[in-house]
Amino acid sequence: MKAPPRLQALVEEGLIDSVVRQLMSGKEAMVFVVRCGDETRCAKIYKEATNRSFRQAVDYTENRKVKNSRQARAMAKGTKFGRQAQEAAWQSAEVDALYRLAAAGVRVPTPYNFLEGVLLMELVVDAAGDAAPRLNDVQFTPEDAHKHHATLIAEVVRMLCAGVIHGDLSEFNILLAADGPVIIDLPQAVDAAGNNHAQRMLLRDVQNLKDFFGKFAPELLATDYGPEVWSLYVAGVLSNDYPLTGRFAHSRAPVDMGGVLREIDDARAEDAARRLRMQAAG
Repeated sequence: MKAPPRLQALVEEGLIDSVVRQLMSGKEAMVFVVRCGDETRCAKIYKEATNRSFRQAVDYTENRKVKNSRQARAMAKGTKFGRQAQEAAWQSAEVDALYRLAAAGVRVPTPYNFLEGVLLMELVVDAAGDAAPRLNDVQFTPEDAHKHHATLIAEVVRMLCAGVIHGDLSEFNILLAADGPVIIDLPQAVDAAGNNHAQRMLLRDVQNLKDFFGKFAPELLATDYGPEVWSLYVAGVLSNDYPLTGRFAHSRAPVDMGGVLREIDDARAEDAARRLRMQAAG
């Protein structure tokens, strides 16, 4: 097929030779199967911010680094340049996460290049060599559900040990390759140590895995890997080979609501002071 305009830059740079077909079109991006020499890969074209519906929640972008203070001020003010900078940061977050996680041995598509808003990466395939299906399109035996759930909990741990939380992990962004699950779609990935919402996102990711595989193996619904993994991470003892149990003793102590409210007030005051400093600097 004819190369779409957004892929033309990669053709001109010699990064791809031809476009085979469109693989999918989602809220954030369109994905095409492309040929690169003797290899078949995929090219993810990010949609312009005005043309996609995924809301760039502040929970995800909290504490993401930008190139300079000018960009930070523009992003805070919502100027045209700021929106462009925010969009670039959103796209590069997935690229950065892919390289970081691939280096850590996490099962993600191998990234090859990122140019003009297009991410060139490995095409994940099934046993027949076709594009691998998403988990939500597959039915599992109880045995396979247990096996893949265990594999993905281990991948969540490996990601966390690398300092990354997916933030939107579910059966809709995990592919079932010939040799097991592969995690995809990472523009909302967060830094485990630098994001105040990290714990909630980690627990939600693990809960989503439990809910999905629990449909095929109901005994998985009784597991409690999320709190166990997070508590080990906070204690500084979590490792890729730490023996998990899937059990966790939840505290029955009363919640200190006064302390929680003070923390919220402190966070609001800190944010207000930061905005005033940025306005003064602008």
